[in-house]
Amino acid sequence: MQYADVIKRPIITEASMLAMDEKKYTFEVDTRANKILVKQAVEAAFGVKVKQVNIMNVKPKFKRMGKHAGYTRKRRKAIVTLTEDSKEITIFQETEDK
Repeated sequence: MQYADVIKRPIITEASMLAMDEKKYTFEVDTRANKILVKQAVEAAFGVKVKQVNIMNVKPKFKRMGKHAGYTRKRRKAIVTLTEDSKEITIFQETEDK
């Protein structure tokens, strides 16, 4: 598995945005990825030092749209904590208005 295939997208919620102040970043990762692979992928992609990785599986939820019913897909989330001396990850690009 390539490092580019491990990290799918950042998870942007209110709780994850507040955790960024403590250098904790939340990503959706491949369901087959383990902690070591996630750590190596984040360090290679963003050029930072990772202190700790926590991974959790998100079970599918039952959803209905009128008479149609089904389940959402299962996901895997990784919360990556950076070291104190590491630089921060910029998820949003800052634009300057003129």
